[in-house]
Amino acid sequence: MDLNYYDTLITVADDCPVDGAVVPALRGGKQTAAVIQFDMISADPGGLTQEDVLFETWLRRQESDAPSESERAELRARFFSRSQACLRASPLPKKYGWGLRFDAAGRVTLCPKGSAEYEQIIAGEVPGVTVLKAMRSKRA
Repeated sequence: MDLNYYDTLITVADDCPVDGAVVPALRGGKQTAAVIQFDMISADPGGLTQEDVLFETWLRRQESDAPSESERAELRARFFSRSQACLRASPLPKKYGWGLRFDAAGRVTLCPKGSAEYEQIIAGEVPGVTVLKAMRSKRA
């Protein structure tokens, strides 16, 4: 099953508490999901899919030794055998003002709220790009 988005922008949630993109910080000296996802995507823009980001985020938050390649493949298969929240539920577009831009190959880059690219896409000036809102943090 393919969980990736293609030619899509996940926009910042309507109830996002910041006006522009903010780099997430450690909480209590520990990496949060937002920090892990931000670091991964910004270190390899256009190099990861949604599935890669979801799995790596989960894996890095486990308190165990780095798995071997065969263990990693087994863990990934097990991880995706049950339903997972997509990146519309990520803290990056929900709390930190980062849009998530997926290209035709399903690879993700950060797209800060207020940037020229972000504004052009949400205005409908970039044909062929689907616009989805991030999930709200609170009920409407």
